[in-house]
Parts: sequence; structure tokens; C-alpha cells
Amino acid sequence: MNIGDEYGGGIVFSLDKTGKHGLIAAKEDMSGHSSGHEEGRFTWTDANVACNDFVGNGYRDWFLPNKEQLNLLYLQKRVVGAFADYSTSYWSSSESSVTNAWLQVFINGFQSHSNKWYVSRVRAVRAF
Repeated sequence: MNIGDEYGGGIVFSLDKTGKHGLIAAKEDMSGHSSGHEEGRFTWTDANVACNDFVGNGYRDWFLPNKEQLNLLYLQKRVVGAFADYSTSYWSSSESSVTNAWLQVFINGFQSHSNKWYVSRVRAVRAF
């Protein structure tokens, strides 16, 4: 098993020291959107729901990555591919307060927190 391999319904982007466990990214950004917003744009709450409800290639255990997992995904963005636009940001599941959560900009890796009503892109992940 290697980074970039297709496995478990997606693309491997992180492996532990044994090479037997890691994280898989969905092959594409989440489709759909939050009400009143353009395709592919979700509020933080809707991002969590979309990932938890996602069934990709027969797998039902997808989730919104936390900020550390999202950073690992950012570091492997060219290997995983199919990101809508590197200049956009992606939600993580990590909250910074009751009203804010962390996101990451994929052009430069900058992580920041934003109001949960902000809309951003979403990439579901799963563990193996």
C-alpha cells in the first residue's frame, strides 16, 4: 500500500508506520450544496451532514476530516487530485468555538477559523 493508491473507495493520502492503516480521500469533492448557495459550497453543519450521509463506492463510513487530517490531505493534494480549485478553502470538523470551525486554504495551506455559516468546499475521508 502506498500514498496515491486507489483503495477502499478512494485515494490513500496517509499511512501509519505499518502501512496497514491510514486515511483515504473520496475521489471528488462533495456534490450538493447548502440551501441558497452554489454547487459544492456547504456551511460547516451541512458539510458534516453531507460527509456522514455520503456513500461512496459502497462505503458508508466517510466523515469530515479534523484539521490535522485535512492538513495531511492538503500536503497530498496533487496525489489525490480532483480538487475544484486550489485557491478555495475546505472545511474541517474541528471547532474553535461554539460559532467557529477550522478550514484550510488549498493554495497555501493556511488554516484559519471562520464562522460556521461561511460556505466552503468539502472532501470526505475514511479510515482503514
